[in-house]
Amino acid sequence: MSGLEEAGPSRREFLTRPGVGARAGGAEQRLRGDERAAEVEIPRAADTLRIQTQAMACFFAVFLDAKRRGQLDAASEMLERVHDLEAVMSVYRSESPMSRANAAAAQHDVVLEETLFEVVSLACRIAEETGGAFDPTTGPLVELWREARESGQVPDDREVQRVRGLGGLDDVAIDARARTIRYRRPGVELNLGGIGKGFALDRIGAGLLGAGVEQFLLHGGHSSLLARGGHAEHAGWPVGIRNPLFPARRLATLLLCQQGMSTSGSGIESYRIGGRRFSDILDPRTGWPAEGMLSVTVLAPTAAEADALSTAFFAGGVEFARACCDNRPGVGALLIPAPRRGQTLQPIVCGIPDEVVFFEEQSPAR
Repeated sequence: MSGLEEAGPSRREFLTRPGVGARAGGAEQRLRGDERAAEVEIPRAADTLRIQTQAMACFFAVFLDAKRRGQLDAASEMLERVHDLEAVMSVYRSESPMSRANAAAAQHDVVLEETLFEVVSLACRIAEETGGAFDPTTGPLVELWREARESGQVPDDREVQRVRGLGGLDDVAIDARARTIRYRRPGVELNLGGIGKGFALDRIGAGLLGAGVEQFLLHGGHSSLLARGGHAEHAGWPVGIRNPLFPARRLATLLLCQQGMSTSGSGIESYRIGGRRFSDILDPRTGWPAEGMLSVTVLAPTAAEADALSTAFFAGGVEFARACCDNRPGVGALLIPAPRRGQTLQPIVCGIPDEVVFFEEQSPAR
């Protein structure tokens, strides 16, 4: 374990810096066009304790209020669980239970241990509920586009569709009673990369609560978070949302409490091939990189759900995300579509209360 420190808010870019203020009106004021917008102080992060470890190609960390030094041992112990979870879920380790299941499930039913079955069945359920906008069977497509990026050659649509047709969610059979999976044809595989970090945060968070630690912020990389309790006398933890066009700038601050959060997409998560810009996020329904969105931030009851839905919303677009937020209790989103030439960013808020979102540069379009 490494990285223990007492950190001021400037240590982590996703925590709101002290002393920042902005003008923001309530929803009623914005709708009336009231020019007398109230002066609202953006929630500020105070000093924290941070303990972190490296797993899943990123840093996982626990943040505690600075006065809670007595909880560091429990935080360290629970954070170490991420390594066991990675060992179970990774498809990049040939001997992991997930890799072994991928290798054998086309030949016979494979019994999964309880934790792996839980995350596999959750991933498949969300995939079904989102109509495949999130899909854990897109590993071959991910590899195709990784090769395209490295070679500088855009694959033609016939090749994209061939790879897309190697297998999908319909080729995965799950037996909840027997706790087994079976692939209906060779070539199918599950990759939990789109939900694994969030699932790990949920497991670590449950362990912290069980150990009596009730106020904390967890993160896996810069994209997946889980918050419990409050921070610095706030009702939650202030979390900054980057401007996707200018990543060094903050677009908004969310006050995160009793929720998971995940952000997909950004101006820096894209690449060019032959003069064309492509998103790093694929639309599983077409096999091509998703278009139309710059960034999607999702709040959900669990970090795993937020992880999967942020990918689904990025691929599905604004109206798809609106419909999902309307039909999934506790789910909200901050959507940033790509602006037309000459226009400014127009963030769209779905299902997030006004009192927990604070814009620093402009008001949202609703």
